[in-house]
Amino acid sequence: MFSQIKVSSIEAMSMIDDVLKQVARLKKEVAVAVSGPEGELIAFIRMDGASPAASRIAINKAYTAAVDRKDTRLMGEFMTDKNRPQSYWGDEKITGFGGGVTIRQEGAVVGGIGVSGLSEEDDEAIANAAIKAVFGN
Repeated sequence: MFSQIKVSSIEAMSMIDDVLKQVARLKKEVAVAVSGPEGELIAFIRMDGASPAASRIAINKAYTAAVDRKDTRLMGEFMTDKNRPQSYWGDEKITGFGGGVTIRQEGAVVGGIGVSGLSEEDDEAIANAAIKAVFGN
């Protein structure tokens, strides 16, 4: 039998709560999504005032970080360095925008988090801080 650890719904909501607190201090709005290791959406919110496009981008960032097991910024760099367009993967959800971070526990990928609405650097920093707040690493 195969078993897999994944982000729980409580952990997903806790990360989202942390993101909301971080961006409230900045007086900004974002969308944030958390997926399991298979890319399936566990939790999502688009803050009032956040761009509707940020919704799809955040979901795709979480999905990419989980299923490709690579932060989306690194995916974007790989796409550029290897001259591989997004269509190379045959998956319209794959993205190279920074701000999607792989969630790992004990070396295993347990999910992905995607933040969208700020700069790619800020989205990524906020996602990393939310992981640290919930999982401590």
